[in-house]
Amino acid sequence: MGGYGGTDLLKAASAGIRAPSLHNSQPWRFRLADGTIEVLADTSRQLQVADSGGWAMRLACGAATYNARLALAVISRPADVVLAPDSHQPDLIARLTPGPPRPATYPERNLFAAIARRHSHRAPFWPDPVPADVRVRLLDAARSEHAWLELLVGMTALTGFSEIAHSADRVLRRDLHYQAEMITWTDADSAADGVPSLADATVTEPQDLLPQRAFNDRRRAAGRDYEPEPLVGILGVAADRRYDQILAGQALQKVLLTATDAGLSASMISQPIEVPSAREQLRRSLRRSGYPQLALRLGYGQAGRLTPRRDVSEALVPVAARLP
Repeated sequence: MGGYGGTDLLKAASAGIRAPSLHNSQPWRFRLADGTIEVLADTSRQLQVADSGGWAMRLACGAATYNARLALAVISRPADVVLAPDSHQPDLIARLTPGPPRPATYPERNLFAAIARRHSHRAPFWPDPVPADVRVRLLDAARSEHAWLELLVGMTALTGFSEIAHSADRVLRRDLHYQAEMITWTDADSAADGVPSLADATVTEPQDLLPQRAFNDRRRAAGRDYEPEPLVGILGVAADRRYDQILAGQALQKVLLTATDAGLSASMISQPIEVPSAREQLRRSLRRSGYPQLALRLGYGQAGRLTPRRDVSEALVPVAARLP
């Protein structure tokens, strides 16, 4: 079977753009090159303050790569994937080459169907606990993509994480440049990128266990707690190179889609990763090898809004073009 064509590229990119990204910045591009599909980082959409090193951009592009893999698998054109294939092209995230054709598996079809439903859920979750078998599925999803997921059990672990997360959030709130950049990515509901101004989280109150981004100034009724005991997971990988961050992005997306397929909702907590001292404190607190890449808040809740996306055509790079 020959290389990928324009139709394959469109299917892969249409799925890829539904990946999550910090502040919904959508820092990815897709290109057809000699019968392969390439996923590239769009550095023009990199957050210069919040993500000066490109960690979040690579995580997002890794997640987009995983979505593209699923899109190709469900049309019986699964890809052999090489991450960070060229050290001389640091913005080249992944190269997808056609592998032997085969029918899609049931898990691949289920995860692909979840792409269109997955979104960040910032509203409070219901008190229903996440069953043990679903937790195992989440752990297996991370492990299958060469990552680990640490689910925090008990209030001692949650309280420890809460202190680290709130400390990091306070550092970021004091950074005027950081806050100014975040405001530029907080848009009206009609925008094709950024976080909608009606994002469904309310302002963090002093008693809240976990911090929330200040995307709006809405407050909840006086005296109401946000969530008493959410399920929090920390996603990590063995090292912290460019390659590892892309790897973590793929694992992140498989975990998120697995959660969606199981009826769960999720939101991402990146403040403890964005502040180096907090990240190191979190790494030590987990007492395991490797580097945390993101924290996830998981639970059951009412369906929320899908975040907007730019048209897929804006994410396609002409065949002969090269990113600056």
